[in-house]
Amino acid sequence: MTAPSISIEGLSKKYRIGALQHDYTTLRDRLAEMFRRREPQEADTNLWALKDVTFDIPAGEALGLIGHNGAGKSTLLKILSRITEPTEGRAILRGRIASLLEVGTGFHPELTGRENVFLNGAILGMSRAEIVRNFDAIVAFAEIERFLDTPVKRYSSGMYVRLAFAIAAHLTPEILLVDEVLAVGDIEFQRRCLGRMNEVARSGRTVVFVSHNLSSIESLCPQSVLMSRGRVEKHGPTREVLARYLSKRGASAVMDLRAFADRDGAGRARITGVEILDGRGSEPLDAIGFRQTFRVRLYFHANERVPGCSFGFGLLSNSGERIFITESWESGKTFDLEPGDGSIDCLVHAPNVVPGTYRFELWISDVPGVRATDHLRIIGEIEVTVDLNADGTDGTGDKRVTSLASGVRGVIYVDTDWGDLEARRYTPAVDA
Repeated sequence: MTAPSISIEGLSKKYRIGALQHDYTTLRDRLAEMFRRREPQEADTNLWALKDVTFDIPAGEALGLIGHNGAGKSTLLKILSRITEPTEGRAILRGRIASLLEVGTGFHPELTGRENVFLNGAILGMSRAEIVRNFDAIVAFAEIERFLDTPVKRYSSGMYVRLAFAIAAHLTPEILLVDEVLAVGDIEFQRRCLGRMNEVARSGRTVVFVSHNLSSIESLCPQSVLMSRGRVEKHGPTREVLARYLSKRGASAVMDLRAFADRDGAGRARITGVEILDGRGSEPLDAIGFRQTFRVRLYFHANERVPGCSFGFGLLSNSGERIFITESWESGKTFDLEPGDGSIDCLVHAPNVVPGTYRFELWISDVPGVRATDHLRIIGEIEVTVDLNADGTDGTGDKRVTSLASGVRGVIYVDTDWGDLEARRYTPAVDA
């Protein structure tokens, strides 16, 4: 009997809330830690990002990994990638491994696209011979032939992402770990990425695929694992796992962000959680109705006194593009934060955002409009919905919302009034 490609046995990872996490420690960090220990502090809270995770992945299988933000998916991939060490348990990987966790990691902005193919390929574990052999395929996939000898700092964001994925997609490991690569780029790019992932899976290599795009998970992975609060909630056929996940969709309205790692800022104050509530703030929402007023409640912890702070919230498309942002200082509100915990609400009045799946951007600015002490760029997931009657109305008799659920509109619905026909001919203006 063939041994599993990946064996995960009792894997656990513990973080200390309020403690600094370092992959390495400098002398300065050591000295600062000594002084902090002399000062009276509240006891650090332990947070288990993973707890007793156990399952096997057979060789040649594509496994989907799903769950809400903070469920432990990215932590698990980082342990499998040997980026971080587990607190307990072990993971046995049989075969050469490659990770695609952050597209574009290792790019040098001053180098050309050609030079970055060799640099980034080497960082990802490819030999020079492999890079040369795959070079033409990488360039063709990325569609950057005309700009191959241009520094990547002059690339558009789309070109940059296409090149980064093209390099990673042409690795030839026995095990490939992929985290949310389909969350960026346009629809055509996402389609080609998914096609490439299908080729990798059909070639007999083991793939672990993390994504919020459930249709991609369903089409690529026959088996999936649902993670919840650091534990395995369900492991089995993808259709059954997705059904379990969707039945608990309301949990997406409440997100624990204490251990969320993908954030920027000095950290004088940190966002620890977010809730999406109805306009009164009394009920959590697992979906937002079209033009429904809703409330965003941010929870935070200030590590020290931070004067003149501003809070911000943004709504993003599923591909990460901003739909709108709002910040408290624009309304004339800044706050002096004292050490400790707190929360603040942002009431969003009847947004004209068309139905679809959206994400959030959150931040705390210690220099409003200029510098963030904490910035979470892409988190969460929530749907905007519209309920239409059989006659194509939304229950108010307004037939203008008939096509909202069709997916053919843009992102923002604009109220307009069309006039009547007039007997009027266009006459071009004549210069004097």
